[in-house]
Amino acid sequence: MVAQVTSSLVKCLLIILGLISVIVNIVLICLNSSRLPKCHLQVQDSIAANHTDHSMVFADLTPLEYLAVRDYMWNQKDLKISHSAVAKPSENFLFLIDLLLPKKQDALNYLDQHGPKPQRKATVVVFFGQFSYLKEYEVGPLDGHLHHRDVTKERYNMETLPFTARTVSIGEYVELFIFLELQVFQKLEKELRESFGYIPRKRNLSPFEGMPRGLKAGDRKTWISFFRDESGIYIHPVGFEVLINHESKNSSDWSVLKLLYNGKYFDTLESFKKAYETGQLTKIVYKAIPNYASLKPRKKPTGLSPQQSYLQGKRFSVKNNQVIYMDWTFAFGLSSLTGMRVFDVRFRGERIAYEISVQEAMSVYGSNTPGMVLTKFLDSSIGIGRFAHELVRGVDCPHVATYVDVYRYIDTNVTHRFRNAICVFEYDVGRPLRRHFSDFFHNSYGGMTNSALYIRTITAIGNYDYIWDFIFYQSGSVEARVHATGYISSSYKIDGSLKYGHQVAQNVLGNIHTHFVNFKVDLDILGVSNNFLTKDMAFDEVELPWTSERKVKVPFLVENQTRTEKEAALRHGTKTPRYLHVASNQKNRWGHERSYRLQLTSFAGDHLPESEPEERSMSWARYKVAITKHKDNEPTSSSLYGQNYMWDPVVDFSKYIEDNESIENQDLVAWVTAGFLHIPHAEDIPNTVTVGNGGGVLLRPHNYFDEDPSIHSPDGVYFVPGSEHDCEYNKVACLEKDLCSPTLEPYTYNGFDGVMNFEG
Repeated sequence: MVAQVTSSLVKCLLIILGLISVIVNIVLICLNSSRLPKCHLQVQDSIAANHTDHSMVFADLTPLEYLAVRDYMWNQKDLKISHSAVAKPSENFLFLIDLLLPKKQDALNYLDQHGPKPQRKATVVVFFGQFSYLKEYEVGPLDGHLHHRDVTKERYNMETLPFTARTVSIGEYVELFIFLELQVFQKLEKELRESFGYIPRKRNLSPFEGMPRGLKAGDRKTWISFFRDESGIYIHPVGFEVLINHESKNSSDWSVLKLLYNGKYFDTLESFKKAYETGQLTKIVYKAIPNYASLKPRKKPTGLSPQQSYLQGKRFSVKNNQVIYMDWTFAFGLSSLTGMRVFDVRFRGERIAYEISVQEAMSVYGSNTPGMVLTKFLDSSIGIGRFAHELVRGVDCPHVATYVDVYRYIDTNVTHRFRNAICVFEYDVGRPLRRHFSDFFHNSYGGMTNSALYIRTITAIGNYDYIWDFIFYQSGSVEARVHATGYISSSYKIDGSLKYGHQVAQNVLGNIHTHFVNFKVDLDILGVSNNFLTKDMAFDEVELPWTSERKVKVPFLVENQTRTEKEAALRHGTKTPRYLHVASNQKNRWGHERSYRLQLTSFAGDHLPESEPEERSMSWARYKVAITKHKDNEPTSSSLYGQNYMWDPVVDFSKYIEDNESIENQDLVAWVTAGFLHIPHAEDIPNTVTVGNGGGVLLRPHNYFDEDPSIHSPDGVYFVPGSEHDCEYNKVACLEKDLCSPTLEPYTYNGFDGVMNFEG
């Protein structure tokens, strides 16, 4: 009996242990099944294998090349170039070293005909303070024994460039800040303390300068407005401005010409002090206020926004300065002056564009205070690419993007590295590229995500941040686009201010202004022999063939070819054809010219009237699109010297059109201007948002192919009733097979390493 009981107990224990084992195994299986594999960060091998070195003819200079050019120029004893990073205006200063792009025909011979590789050369700009002029040099070959050649005459048809056309260097800013301290702040310490809370070395006033610096060629007289010294200074104006004459290269000769306090002008500091003491003006009384300009969130962040990952690895590859993505290949670079640019843009091996590049960003302001009433900013004159700092992972670009460092030599004495200043990523834009649900007949669904490749940089030029995107779509389209954010420029609100904007904070006027951005689009559609075609619609009255009861109006196609540069200069404010094409002489399967269409996105304000003397420096903004014959000696629409010599610019874009050359069967360049009118409003505080504030140009194939090339994309989805869960043509139905947990690079940021330093 005892044995039977013992046997039964053993059996029960074995059964219980067996059940426990089964349960444990089930739990372990469930736990292990929930542990997803890590997503791949590496590039798919089949893509990386296709890189070539041909893109290097467009590559930015390397640190070693910058160093070699700098040392070579420093060693030219006859040039007497200062080695100081803060050289005074009276000294000779090597301001800029940048890549000299090869001549187009030389590059094409190398890329397409196995010709010799063009020599790498650099452009060098020297401010000769000792001699009161500016010069440009060509230095090269960079892979051999260096030589230099003065190219000022060749480029600008003048032996030297005017000394007052130069950009204000950091060395000159140091002199200006010392001048302000000694000649303004120290002499007005009491007035500034009572009015603006100024306390030397504790609570300062921050300067912000208006441009241009005067009213005529040769002027260097700058209105400087002052702001509370807090983050977001640009929307903290205090109502105090001074006009400084700094034309002389010796700061001992500089002077204060005018002063503005609370809307009232004074000729001297002494007259202002007297009026202040005797009560002949309305005093501004300092009050401490919360910093409404701070970008620190008003509430502590509590979560994360959606983040992106690549389930099967990156479908693009970046090597040196070349990007390969699906059917696209292109080279890229970042000019210190003009910013982002791409070259040798090919789709399925055929070159679509030789160059797509940013040229200029310009703003014209309205105000009744002097710091803004004259202001017309031309950003390439201080450097658009110069202010491309490190991008913030997960905010400026997806965390999993590929990041690229850039190197620059501008207004310095050493080459500066800017980590992660360019990012490249593939991104689903959030709506299908194409789709159709067939409801009536042959029930089916066909669609495709709009996953595109972005190459991006962001330039923080003073108050504004510009987000520059070049976007490559699987339909064969490519887009150059900009969005503006950052801080508005503002002025102190006085009587009459509301004519020029809206009040956005206490005593703060957000000034009305325009944004214009110019792109160079050098399309080569099946070669360099192209034409400019336009298409539009009109209505025609026709009879109905089956009845004489009535006639009807129907739209019909209007096609034209534009034959000269003047005909192809399409001005803002005029009716222009809606379809603009750069076309080859070859035809597609259906007998139409293979072409690419220029499609603008723009909400531009009115351009500055041509009667204004400053307008010539921004004459490119007269045109929505201007088509010119390609010339190597017409490389840019603006110049380094446009801002400070607006009245007699060394580059006047309108001259490119005046010779009115034929554009039939020629190598054509489209100069495209987009932008938006900005009337600041309360929601621009603290920052302008990107939504609705941008523009650009989309290059779309138009009869270039025989069908939409995206129909061959691996991203396509198709199913019919009964096959909804079949993975063969519907990969998203079996997405769980490719699920993975994100793999992220460590978060780092070193962007503050490259900020401007005004320490003397």
